[in-house]
Amino acid sequence: MVWILAALIVFILQIAAVVIFEFSRPYKAVTWMVILFLCPPLGFLLYFFVGKEYACESFMNREDRMLLEQIKERLSARCGCDTKQGRGLDVKPKDRVQALLQNAAAIPATAGNETTVYAEGTQAFEDMLQDIAMARRHIHIESYIIRDDQLGTRFQQLLIRKAQEGVKVRLLYDGIGCHRLRKSYINRLQNAGVEIRCFFPLLLSLANRHINFRNHRKIIVVDGKIGYFGGLNIGDEYVGKDSKIGYWRDTHFRIEGEAVLWIQYTFLADWFLVKGELLTDPDYYPVQDKKGNDRMQIVKSGPDETSMLELIFSCIVSAKKRIYIATPYFVPDPGILFALKTAAAGTVDVRIILPAVPDHRIVYWASLSYVKELLHSGVRFYFYEKGFIHAKVVIADDLACSGSANMDIRSFCSQFELGAVFFDGKVVDRLVCDFVRDLSASREILLPQFESRSKFQRCKEAFARLLSPLF
Repeated sequence: MVWILAALIVFILQIAAVVIFEFSRPYKAVTWMVILFLCPPLGFLLYFFVGKEYACESFMNREDRMLLEQIKERLSARCGCDTKQGRGLDVKPKDRVQALLQNAAAIPATAGNETTVYAEGTQAFEDMLQDIAMARRHIHIESYIIRDDQLGTRFQQLLIRKAQEGVKVRLLYDGIGCHRLRKSYINRLQNAGVEIRCFFPLLLSLANRHINFRNHRKIIVVDGKIGYFGGLNIGDEYVGKDSKIGYWRDTHFRIEGEAVLWIQYTFLADWFLVKGELLTDPDYYPVQDKKGNDRMQIVKSGPDETSMLELIFSCIVSAKKRIYIATPYFVPDPGILFALKTAAAGTVDVRIILPAVPDHRIVYWASLSYVKELLHSGVRFYFYEKGFIHAKVVIADDLACSGSANMDIRSFCSQFELGAVFFDGKVVDRLVCDFVRDLSASREILLPQFESRSKFQRCKEAFARLLSPLF
């Protein structure tokens, strides 16, 4: 009897702790309480390691953060912006999206960029390797996943060669995303002179309770003049060589122009966070040539800054004609879910493309759990059937957002992401064309057919949705 009473008291205290720490995030509090009920011995232990909020201040002191702000101010001045006064590129602010972009203490918009859009990995990787081969001063690479396979080996051999030529090469990889990357792969790079750092290594993340905070960015910067970002990691599956998934559809970007300064800034800030080395040499921020006319704004987000979530929400609620979304994972937060319902209930054409074949089943089930209620609201869903769609694109009227962030709570609140807003122009037109082409390779999900799925499938979706705030 005493043991039962003691266990009950401990359980009540655990529930109380979750309620106290998650009072500002009720959707997460409910999830954690369900986990505590399902597995009382392990639930709170899991919460202890995974449920902690991110605190950037624990890694950067006030002086460090001031140095980063000074670099940002200098770059903003070079781009003709003043972030303190909230002034940036004149993008004809006509709705709350542009107001948010200009007035927030964020990276300013830039003009004079030349953008190449890739819809798949083959050509993108060939261009990356060619640009890296032409590097003369420094190469910076940041990737969530790096595979020790054919493509990964090509990158490795080229980086070794460039390091031996005297080019400064830095590589930053994520401790969870690259947990299967063999130590021998890293050692060969380090022995050649490549500087390598791991973002929140697995064991250290467990000890520091940061295992839930991952660096999901995919960045390459060559000589501070050419920048890449988007959805492509480094591995053979991203060129369609995974026999289970097949064709890999993604969206990636090559940039020349002032926007590259902010991709470089993001990498060097991450390098500083991991290594404690702040690189301030002006050589890393060279004067940019005007290469084109593309107007864009780099957006970096993470558990310490939810700018991506605010941006996507503002795009959705401001759209008057169309909202096109392509995403491999669809686990929206309550605000975005309500915004999509409201838009579709009006006169906005809302279409969402999801993969027909999942790569992570429980996340896929959670995605499907949101489909029915949005179908009732007028949102049109499509299953991409040509292969696996990994593109992360949101098009709202004449604006487009794309990068590394999925349409899920984890990307918005727990992961370090990098994307961009493209203002009306050829890049938006290209992304719209890609979306329309993807529609032709997709099957529309009709409500009568969707409601005919089995009860077992519905149970899996309900359970996955209950856990979705943790994805």
